[in-house]
Amino acid sequence: MAGLTLSNVTKTFGDFDAVKDVSIDVRDGEFLAVLGPSGCGKTTLLRLVAGFERVSAGQIRIGGEIVSDAGGSVPPEKRRVGIVFQNYALWPHMTVAENVGYSLKVAKVDKTEARRKVDEALALVDLTGLADRRPANLSGGQRQRVALARCLVAAPSLVLFDEPLANLDVHLRASMEDEFAAFHKRTGTTIVYITHDQSEAMALADRIAVMDHGRLAQLATPRELYSEPANEMVASFIAQGIVLPAKVLSTESGNARVEVMGHEVTVRCRAGDGPRANASICVRTPDLEIAGEGEPGIDGTVMRAVYKGGALRIDFAPAADPDRVISFEYPGHTGFEEGARLRLRIVSGWLIPGSGQGA
Repeated sequence: MAGLTLSNVTKTFGDFDAVKDVSIDVRDGEFLAVLGPSGCGKTTLLRLVAGFERVSAGQIRIGGEIVSDAGGSVPPEKRRVGIVFQNYALWPHMTVAENVGYSLKVAKVDKTEARRKVDEALALVDLTGLADRRPANLSGGQRQRVALARCLVAAPSLVLFDEPLANLDVHLRASMEDEFAAFHKRTGTTIVYITHDQSEAMALADRIAVMDHGRLAQLATPRELYSEPANEMVASFIAQGIVLPAKVLSTESGNARVEVMGHEVTVRCRAGDGPRANASICVRTPDLEIAGEGEPGIDGTVMRAVYKGGALRIDFAPAADPDRVISFEYPGHTGFEEGARLRLRIVSGWLIPGSGQGA
């Protein structure tokens, strides 16, 4: 095992910064997910750590050893970094054992020792007894585990996952999430997991690095990302948070009194945040209620109500800002028609930190 440290890492292609000034410290045995929309720089970051690209500025260290900086780069094959690709990259003409043991064959490891290591790797991913099968005779989940075993047999100091579940169906993804979590618990391997799927990242990672236009937007635990986003991008990206403009009236003991479209509400805030005019809050479906008779709230109109299976997804246009659409889920499947008048009440939320208070 080994930790990973990225210090002010930048990768430039021509005049475009694919990764810009990123600093992350991954602890020994930690499971870090790198999450973000397409084009945010997460795959470039993986390629830099693997050694497929050289940094333009900054430094990368694995286990305390400098493997990349502006002055040079350690070749990928000498970094002891394992990679599990999205498309498995298995040789169809080889058996499972031959695929897993290929790197040992290239390294001219003694056959008896190589077989022992292959058997151990297959046992780690619950594929004992399938050594003589070929990839065509395996399920998608089994192929993914062969790719993982092939990575592990070389005893890597760090394992990189490049969107490993993207090609699997929904039910198999859930099963493989459990497999990856169990594998990490058994081995304690340091893992960097690249994905665009928030549910995967939330389910698996100790911490998540959210990327935005090549920069690190926030590095935090899944719970912190959900409940205390550092900026508007993270707030709206994670679990489709609703970002609303607000005026901060007062703050005290981790709470802020804010005005949102004429509706005053108390939300959570960071220590040190204070009154300001041009603020934003993040609210999510559990923070919203349909106001009762005589209760304060935000008046508006239902633009659309779509049945999502057990709940309605309601698009709500507030009267104070009709061009803004607030989308939220409401339990049940009836009761709201297009054009209906509604009063929405905010019962909680998070004051997005002001400038200089990001993560």
